[in-house]
Amino acid sequence: MYSPSYLTESQRSAAIGCFESGHGFKGTASRLGVGRESVRELFQRWKIHGRGALVKKRTKKRHSFELKREVVLAYLAGEGTSLELAARYQLSSRGLLKRWVQTYRAEGEEGLRRKLGRPAGQVTQSAPKPVTEIQRLRAENERLRAEVAYLGKLKALRDHKRQ
Repeated sequence: MYSPSYLTESQRSAAIGCFESGHGFKGTASRLGVGRESVRELFQRWKIHGRGALVKKRTKKRHSFELKREVVLAYLAGEGTSLELAARYQLSSRGLLKRWVQTYRAEGEEGLRRKLGRPAGQVTQSAPKPVTEIQRLRAENERLRAEVAYLGKLKALRDHKRQ
């Protein structure tokens, strides 16, 4: 769910304590002496998940097409900010919603239906073609020429270093 943080576990815990005390991410970063960007990302997760931002969750949660469409349409209708909608619909981050909106704008509802990755059962390698003896010898000749050229360059480099 979350990308790895540059903050240690104790720094993340201290940062959340600062957030709960009313401090923003800039002040918290200054207090802890750490980078603002890491604290800003933690702050956004904290606004969505509260103390749950400290807990690592499963990263590959799948969302239904109906949920994606509902959240995207709510965002486009102005029913809340990306952060508010991510919290309301228990999304991992507001970036996820922003990707859905971008996909919806570019491809419409069909883009939200599309599953990422390679389709199941697809073969990645085709069957090897039958090779004639001449083709096999030409390929071997080409490989050997490249090997000789490589070894010649390696010898020249060694000779140059010795001088």
